[in-house]
Amino acid sequence: MTRHEIFVGNSSDMSDVGTGSINLIVTSPPYPMISMWDEVFCEQEPEVGEALLAGDGMEAFRKMHRILDRTWKECDRVLAGNGFVCINIGDATRTMRDEFRLYPNHARIIQTFTDMGYSVLPDIHWRKPSNAPNKFMGSGMYPAGAYVTYEHEYILVFRKGGKRQFNGEKRNRRQESAYFWEERNEWFSDLWDIRGTSQALAGTHSGRERNASYPLEIPYRLVNMYSIKGDTVLDPFTGLGTTGLACMIADRNSIGYDIDTEIVHAALSNMDREISTLNNAIEGRIKRHLAFLEGLSDAERSKCYRNIPHAFDVKTKQETAIKIERLRQIEKTENGFICRYEHGTAIY
Repeated sequence: MTRHEIFVGNSSDMSDVGTGSINLIVTSPPYPMISMWDEVFCEQEPEVGEALLAGDGMEAFRKMHRILDRTWKECDRVLAGNGFVCINIGDATRTMRDEFRLYPNHARIIQTFTDMGYSVLPDIHWRKPSNAPNKFMGSGMYPAGAYVTYEHEYILVFRKGGKRQFNGEKRNRRQESAYFWEERNEWFSDLWDIRGTSQALAGTHSGRERNASYPLEIPYRLVNMYSIKGDTVLDPFTGLGTTGLACMIADRNSIGYDIDTEIVHAALSNMDREISTLNNAIEGRIKRHLAFLEGLSDAERSKCYRNIPHAFDVKTKQETAIKIERLRQIEKTENGFICRYEHGTAIY
């Protein structure tokens, strides 16, 4: 059974979350110096608006990050020792006082977590190609005036303390939570080429017209890469609840926070899916693995191991205990969902 909750509130104070109770944080915060987020930052700190009106981009940038720092400090409180933090963030480009420049959000966040004592792990570039005809900025074809087009964002990865130890039941759950050989090769690449998702916020009364949701594939990969079944995953900037949805599919617990009540309602609506829809996503892992096996030569297949729960071939011995289970029931609660799974029933 897994529980999924979303709370209305500023994630700089997550009093509903116990100290050290979170195993993984996966989130995409508001991006400082991206104009769609100006109002969110100004509402929390009026001095941000004063800096923007004065055209002082660097001062606004610094003050926006000080607001995010409050949440990162609270994340440190709730994160268990040896837990991971995965942050999707893009750098910003903006013209202030007729000066066009880059505002390096990812570097500023790395500095914050370094100062808090976290280990900085290799990051991932999420490539988001654009085919817009006006995507190039500057002087067109003339040298010394045009600017490189940004078509990627960062997924920063941090670890709190040393390597996590798995004993007893947690060791068994870790083995069941292993990923397939071909998933590892794709997921642990430093470049993810994944199409973005719509950021329109239709049907809400929120003052925000857009959100910063990433496609489901991103949190789904991260949840599988850095947690095990039964862990609790936090998204302090939950948006439309995409991280929570990934956790429902991946058999992890989830907690989300958003400062906007209407956005929380939208997130809960987004997570309220038919069991068949979520089971299709769960079964998709099996189908992709079986397709991978079909592409192996007879010689390669002869060297495979046998997965015990599902009775199909796998490339390595570490995959022999992987256990992927369908959802059996989804129960609505006051601020989320409870999911129950078909434990003991093999999909394949």
